[in-house]
Amino acid sequence: MRRDESLVHPRDELMQTMERIYRYRMTTTSGGNLSIRDDEGDIWITPARIDKGRLQREDIVCVSPDDYVSGRHGPSSELPFHRAIYEARSDLKAVVHAHPVALVACSIARTIPDTRLFHRAWMVCGEVGFADYALPGSGQLGKNIAAVFARGANCVLLENHGVVVAGESLKEAFARFETLEFTAKTLVKAKILGNVRALSDKQIRLPLELIPEMPTCSPPPPSTLEKELRQSLCEFVRRGYRQRLMISTEGTFSARVDERSFLMTPAGIDRSQIRPSDLVLIHDGHAEDGKTPSRATRVHQAIYEQHPGVQAITNAYSVNASAFSVTSLPVESRTIPESYLFLRDVQHIPYGVQFHDPEQVAAIISPEQPSAILQNDGVLVVGTSVLDAFDRLEVFESTAEAIINARLLGDVAPMSDEVIDELVQAFSG
Repeated sequence: MRRDESLVHPRDELMQTMERIYRYRMTTTSGGNLSIRDDEGDIWITPARIDKGRLQREDIVCVSPDDYVSGRHGPSSELPFHRAIYEARSDLKAVVHAHPVALVACSIARTIPDTRLFHRAWMVCGEVGFADYALPGSGQLGKNIAAVFARGANCVLLENHGVVVAGESLKEAFARFETLEFTAKTLVKAKILGNVRALSDKQIRLPLELIPEMPTCSPPPPSTLEKELRQSLCEFVRRGYRQRLMISTEGTFSARVDERSFLMTPAGIDRSQIRPSDLVLIHDGHAEDGKTPSRATRVHQAIYEQHPGVQAITNAYSVNASAFSVTSLPVESRTIPESYLFLRDVQHIPYGVQFHDPEQVAAIISPEQPSAILQNDGVLVVGTSVLDAFDRLEVFESTAEAIINARLLGDVAPMSDEVIDELVQAFSG
């Protein structure tokens, strides 16, 4: 945790997190509540019957262990289950409850989203629990939820109600909440495409078992180009988050600095808040001292080494494109001219290759074949600049969404070989 994050008051942290949840339509004006339990045992919680879209720090309520309420409003009516969770698990310091659409869909269909769709989702969320319905705000609801948390779950789906997620910090709880909603959204879209493929225990362990730590070094002084790239890369990562092309816990972007170096997004940094100083310089196969680069670093390194024309690479977990990665259906890029020109024929890379054979990935993807689906691991695209890679990622997600929507309307009709040949001749070079 950055030191400046540890200095944020619970009022501000709750207000900022609720604003973020509301902004991305993961709750409604009246729905959802958040809390933090501080080291003194006080519970800071969002108030009852206050517009979540206009929450102010002064609206946050503090409830002491002896039930003294401090604030200009009453606490959320769901305070009982927040308190029950904290009593059941002393390690938990924050709770997020909301009604995001995909998880509500799961809750009313009694379908627990499988976090084994992605190794990262499993690592962040673990196995999801399920709590039986009880009256909102009731002591029984608190007992039902707390019992599931007591068995070790950190994410609990509520029957006909929504979801409750907890963590050792509000940052961790939010990361689990957002990752779980992304997983549920992906599951919904993947069901439209066909059978959904989850990972085995062995496959989930692969990133930890096969990716060694990189050696480190003290990098050379930053050039003007490196400084410019750090700024640009961060702007596009944050933009990718706003565009929902990645979430706070998932999504990797890199940019070549020179023939010996490239910049890489770090592990464990919220993608919406990334700063130039957070990026990791990879120089001659060594990572910048004191920083941990993304696990995708060796794949990016192999691509840069094999393809001098590649200047930027991104792995992303956008919902619609990721839906293809967890099914066997290919992405048909021959839909509209832009899709084919930007993506060409989308390659498919079996799960695990990116961990045990990065050079094979680099042999599959190239400036001529710039996009690929990584089975159960999102998408991979390359570009001639940071902007080019980002643009291609946006086109990938838009194309995937259009194909999924089209399947609900009728058969997808790709462009003919003659049309494709005409496009290539008109726009090549």
